[in-house]
Amino acid sequence: MTDDVNAVVRPDLAALDHDAMRDDHGDLRAGFVEAVSQAINAEDAVWLRGLVSELHEADLGDLIEALESDQRVRLVELTGADFDFSALNEVDETVREEILEELEPEAVAEGVRELDSDDAVELLQVLDEEDQEEILDKLPPSERDALERSLDYPENSAGRRMQTDFIAVPRDWTVGEAIDFMRETAKLPERFYEIYVVDGVNHWQGAVSLDRLLRSHRNVALTELVDEDRRKVSVDEDQEEVARLFGKYNLVAAPVVDGQNRLVGVITIDDVVDVIEEEADEDLKALGGVTSDEELSDRVWTIARGRFNWLLVNLATAFLASSVLGLFEDQLQQMVALAVLAPIVASQGGNAATQTMTVAVRALATRELGPWNAVRVVMREALVGLVNGVAFALITGIAAYAWFKVPGLGIVIALAMIANLIAGALGGILIPMALERMRADPAVASGTFVTTVTDVVGFFSFLGIATLWFGLK
Repeated sequence: MTDDVNAVVRPDLAALDHDAMRDDHGDLRAGFVEAVSQAINAEDAVWLRGLVSELHEADLGDLIEALESDQRVRLVELTGADFDFSALNEVDETVREEILEELEPEAVAEGVRELDSDDAVELLQVLDEEDQEEILDKLPPSERDALERSLDYPENSAGRRMQTDFIAVPRDWTVGEAIDFMRETAKLPERFYEIYVVDGVNHWQGAVSLDRLLRSHRNVALTELVDEDRRKVSVDEDQEEVARLFGKYNLVAAPVVDGQNRLVGVITIDDVVDVIEEEADEDLKALGGVTSDEELSDRVWTIARGRFNWLLVNLATAFLASSVLGLFEDQLQQMVALAVLAPIVASQGGNAATQTMTVAVRALATRELGPWNAVRVVMREALVGLVNGVAFALITGIAAYAWFKVPGLGIVIALAMIANLIAGALGGILIPMALERMRADPAVASGTFVTTVTDVVGFFSFLGIATLWFGLK
């Protein structure tokens, strides 16, 4: 009988390519993952080391997430020095933390030493301080001090995102001296787009882009090429502001300075892309009332606990909206059609409000909406609500009359529809703006309050107008 461990044929590493690993949708092939899984069970370290050496860090990260929990650590242990620890930055934080906590501190420290400083900080920051110190203690003093300084900066700041490896040269050098320095220095950043000019105490003086440097003659002084107005960022600046700066000024790199204008690091475009993805992910989750750190790999209890608070708030606001129906209990008993149609008005207003709220939250996040244009934008959204309100008033009015054959019912629901779509449009933009003014995250809180507004206004306007129109008591 064939041993189960050898049941799946392992791919030839020499011929391993994208098609061998992934299907037409870009997902890892089940057969490929199974082959790796069986190699781990068989402790085929030679084949696994060859595999991880061939894989890009992003592909290796996808493979790690596809494996069973106990096999992830075994993969790292079996491949040893050939394992690229930057792949752990490509997986969910929960998975990363589980792997790091299972590995020996010495093994993690060796892996960290091979990473750029920004990748090393990203890897370590998911751990608690005790685990961080245990790993940092295994590093040489100079490397440990550099990482500790970066970890001391506020979370989501430029100091956390920056790479501490950069090229800084004296102001009085020539182009030739700068080029010779880069050719002769053994340890340079893996990728760089410009060099920085500093004075004797490392104060930032300006930047020289590589294209301008290489187009100049060797005897040209750097002072003739330096861009003293080059955009720079502070170590304490929020990473979202840094990403906005890159987008606004089309940057590929930006120097990072401390409070004394000393050059301490550099942020590159690949870091900013990660920030943009993280911020977009955070905003999307926040709009749904989900915590920013929730991951697909989280345990059931962790997810349930994280979602509970906003569900509780939603429950409270739902009771508030339902209490409006209680005010019209007698009227609802007199005309059943009101109970059937009331949710339509509230729902339509909620959908319109969500559209406006989504645009408003995004505009606030990108600083496109501010005091200078707030009135104009609010008026525009109100007019949009009015236009759509009139359109849907005609549609629902005709449908309501055709359904129940009650004279005047179409007019009642039409008026309520106009009122609620205008209310939804105003609530969808004014509530996020108010929360932003109070320094609360509009993406997190807006949805609950906006929905409450449209439910309350929708029920009250429809049932209130119906009471007056039909003379109900």
